[in-house]
Amino acid sequence: MRLDKYLKVSRLIKRRTVANEACDAGRVLINGNVAKAGTNVKVGDRITVMFGNKEVNVEVIAVEETVKKEEAGSLYKYI
Repeated sequence: MRLDKYLKVSRLIKRRTVANEACDAGRVLINGNVAKAGTNVKVGDRITVMFGNKEVNVEVIAVEETVKKEEAGSLYKYI
């Protein structure tokens, strides 16, 4: 699954266009490397998203095309 779509489905970022812009600005890392929006996300990847002066670090547990809002947290765990 594309990184921008995963960020939206997991609700780490609310909209896919915002996720796309964050990737283009270099504020999203996968396994410590700057990632583009089209980068493929796999189970076990570590994603870092930088929001201003705040940093969110998560590990991918599952990759699903669609999930309900209540179940979105089950796609990742905080590191």
